Amino acid sequence: MSTTPATGPQPPGAPVPLTELLASKDLGLRRIAGPAEAELLWVHTSEMADPYPYLLGGELLLSAGVLLTDPDRYVARLVEAGAAALGFGVRPVYEAVPEALVQACDRYGLPLLEVGPETPFTTIARAVWRLMAEARHRELRRVTRAQQALATAAARPDPVPAVLHQLAAQLGGRAVLLTARGEEVHASGRRPPPEAAAALTRLARVVARERPGSPTSATDTHGSTHLSAYALGGGEGLVLALATRQRESGDHTVAGIAVVLLSLLAAPHQGADAADRSAALVRLLLGASPEEVAPLLAPTGPWTVVHARRTDGTTPDALTSGALGASLGSALVDAGRNDDDTVRVLLPPAAGEAPPQGDDAEEPGEHGEPGEPPQPPTVPPHPGWALGVSAPTPLSALASADLRAARALAHAEATRTPLTADTPTTGLAALIPPDQAAAHARALLAPLTPSLADTLRCWLSLHGSWDRTAVALSVHRNTVRQRIGRCAELLDVDLNDMDVRAELWFALRQE
Repeated sequence: MSTTPATGPQPPGAPVPLTELLASKDLGLRRIAGPAEAELLWVHTSEMADPYPYLLGGELLLSAGVLLTDPDRYVARLVEAGAAALGFGVRPVYEAVPEALVQACDRYGLPLLEVGPETPFTTIARAVWRLMAEARHRELRRVTRAQQALATAAARPDPVPAVLHQLAAQLGGRAVLLTARGEEVHASGRRPPPEAAAALTRLARVVARERPGSPTSATDTHGSTHLSAYALGGGEGLVLALATRQRESGDHTVAGIAVVLLSLLAAPHQGADAADRSAALVRLLLGASPEEVAPLLAPTGPWTVVHARRTDGTTPDALTSGALGASLGSALVDAGRNDDDTVRVLLPPAAGEAPPQGDDAEEPGEHGEPGEPPQPPTVPPHPGWALGVSAPTPLSALASADLRAARALAHAEATRTPLTADTPTTGLAALIPPDQAAAHARALLAPLTPSLADTLRCWLSLHGSWDRTAVALSVHRNTVRQRIGRCAELLDVDLNDMDVRAELWFALRQE
């Protein structure tokens, strides 16, 4: 799965297939190596010998090879950075694309385009951004039409079959509502081949919530049929299963809208308890004390906070945010009080593995000693989202968990990973009483402002990478260098010393 960080400037629209760019006759581009299939998110021009630190992933990198000395290493680094394709301009440096570069692109599977001398790089960039905008406009129109059709279907007297019928029509395939045991409740659309139908049923069982830790969505391919399954909220074990002949841009968003609607329509109506818990979350996020909302949010813990941002540059709306919450097994979603398009989801113990109580509690030694830190709910990566997950925490420490989830999300975006989970305190750190550890951290970090402490924490978590820290904090790499230098001065330490780094990391983790 390929993702791009959500921080910094975002592309104006959906990815552009490489084939569409090559079809632009006025550009005169010719693919001479690597695969024909690729999706372009950006266009970047660089004549550096190693542009890796400045790539976000998904780029069509344009270069004339001014500093090209080792084609094999050059291509390997581009692939490691996640570049989508390389456009090599002939003349004035090279009369033809170097054969060693062609062989390296074939070897590493990187599409290589020959750019003629009559085609300026800026013309290629404008063409890509135009194609992006056109694709995004088509996707938005399609998703809007699908949303309206599904909402209309949900208002009909028999809404569940109507929504499935519309979903199958919008995706051009089969939409099935299944029980946890694979029994068909409702279905609509063209039946897939028997082998694909059996594979779809098996995939649905993977996400059916028959056991803790089951993923909430899954995809697979059987021959030319694309399969996907989504667990519906409500605790009934219902699954939406889809089989389509092709996957188009926007399909996941359309499916997410259907998941929200079907979760509301197919599951039993929420009672007063669920309404009270949703209201409690709102009050908590608006500043109420944990003691005030604890009676409404029972059980009191452990709770897990998830921070999420879209990786495609889109702004989450109520439907996409609700779909994410439903797929995580929680209706406690906050998507309206952030300036950075962050969606926050609060996962109650029921969404993960609540500690056993009473007669169901295990004896010590079977799976750990009493007092062992609770494990976080299993939160799988979600296509189109970057996720940061806090460690399980009691309700009284929810604010700290919220901060840790935000830091985990920044780490996920900076390292280009779909999910980063904050882990409970274990190992040697668990041997130190929390109050003593916190007192030591306050004394050690007292000279630092909150901004400097956050920068130092992020820099250490990313192993001292200036560029990825800059991406995570949405600042220039020189700003990171200045802040880290200031930290070293105020603390009077050598940040190149591993012992110093380890002690500071321990202290920063206590905040």
